[in-house]
Amino acid sequence: MARRPDEEYDYLFKVVLIGDSGVGKSNLLSRFTRNEFCLESKSTIGVEFATRTLQVDGRTVKAQIWDTAGQERYRAITSAYYRGALGALLVYDVTKPTTFDNVTRWLKELRDHADANIVIMLIGNKTDLEHLRAVATEDAQGFAEREGLSFIETSALEATNVEKAFQSALSEIYRIISKKSLSSDEPSLSSVKEGKTLDVGSSQDTIAKKTCCSTS
Repeated sequence: MARRPDEEYDYLFKVVLIGDSGVGKSNLLSRFTRNEFCLESKSTIGVEFATRTLQVDGRTVKAQIWDTAGQERYRAITSAYYRGALGALLVYDVTKPTTFDNVTRWLKELRDHADANIVIMLIGNKTDLEHLRAVATEDAQGFAEREGLSFIETSALEATNVEKAFQSALSEIYRIISKKSLSSDEPSLSSVKEGKTLDVGSSQDTIAKKTCCSTS
């Protein structure tokens, strides 16, 4: 079945959002994909995802962004959640030190389950609450440098750096995939044209979609 013109894309990249509950992952998702923000929102239950098609280095890329609940009771979904992900945005709340402390645990889990070449970006969200800041930018920047992560601070509420964060991650994924395609033992970029998912694992599991944005 042919896609409509607005559904045409060259590549499909899966990116996951991880981090503690309440750091604003779902609002980052809704701000980037729909330019929406929900103040009155509930924690994500299970998994949801949204997509947005954009240009990366002259190519049309469909970003499939997955958002999962940060609560401990939903941790069992991690293996399926990370499978096939080419990028991960690791989010903490700049006003809550505990969410930054837990970044280390999330990073370990990510590295245990995800592909070794996954692009990881550390995001300090809620910079609109600067008067309540409890995590210094320098501390997060230092952690990111030690762990080899890219880093940016955002505000989903004010739409600050949200576009830049996703664009940077997607551009880095494309750069890595482009380099891989030069190697004879790697699939070329042409093999993922026509919108095929570039998957480093097995097929994606069935997930539930939600309609309202939330703040997990």
